[in-house]
Amino acid sequence: MPGGSHSVQVDCPIETVWTFVRDINNWAPLVPGYIEHQIINDKQSTWKFVSDIGIIKRTLHMEVDIINWQEPTKVTFNLKGINEKFTGSGYFEAEKITEARTKITGYLDIKASGLRGRAINPALKSVIPKTATELTAAVSNDIQKICS
Repeated sequence: MPGGSHSVQVDCPIETVWTFVRDINNWAPLVPGYIEHQIINDKQSTWKFVSDIGIIKRTLHMEVDIINWQEPTKVTFNLKGINEKFTGSGYFEAEKITEARTKITGYLDIKASGLRGRAINPALKSVIPKTATELTAAVSNDIQKICS
């Protein structure tokens, strides 16, 4: 599967990072191309966003299933396309460096299937790392604003 990760350090305690990440409403709007999201329950939500894969621009609708809330260090999730055939997974992980500094790592892994999968997966190898970097940077920037 095409995947990517990105790590950033913030001058915030791990508890502040967890408070932000445990609420999907805080980070869903930070997904590149975000349109909207809907919370179904504490472990399921649906998201809509515009995906720009080279010359292909599409509105994607996906289901996000939280697999594990591991307070205060990690949230793990699976992704499934609703209007397109793709699956994936990801996580946000926080690592305490000091009482006031935390390392945040975001990871994203997505694979397209079906007839378009063979054509789209090679493009995803460059798009997914960029998306993981942009999302992790946006999350860390919003968290850093809380602590500033």
